[in-house]
Amino acid sequence: VQLQASGGGLVQARGSLRLSCSASGRILRINDMGWYRQAPGQQREQVAGITSGGNTNYADSVKGRFTISRDNAKNTVYLQMNSLKPEDTAIYYCNCNALTSLITSGNYWGRGTLVTVSS
Repeated sequence: VQLQASGGGLVQARGSLRLSCSASGRILRINDMGWYRQAPGQQREQVAGITSGGNTNYADSVKGRFTISRDNAKNTVYLQMNSLKPEDTAIYYCNCNALTSLITSGNYWGRGTLVTVSS
């Protein structure tokens, strides 16, 4: 399973960006999908997650500003980021748990996309 993320870039504070991440490969079903981020010198943290049924959860630091969604037909997860702050600057990684056969599932990561928010 390969995850390809896109949409990162440089944006001014209070601006918006939309990240996308598409999964491809031998996939029977994708379960949970999510976005994580890692800032320089910090540990990777979960930003938002979404189940196959559409239930979502968010880190407290992004609640009310970020929205996660998914298109199951396209095996794609999105992260709409509004009211961005300099502290949102990080490499953003997408993640999914996918069923690759009737008895096999795995956790997969994309390469990451850099988001830089200038003050």
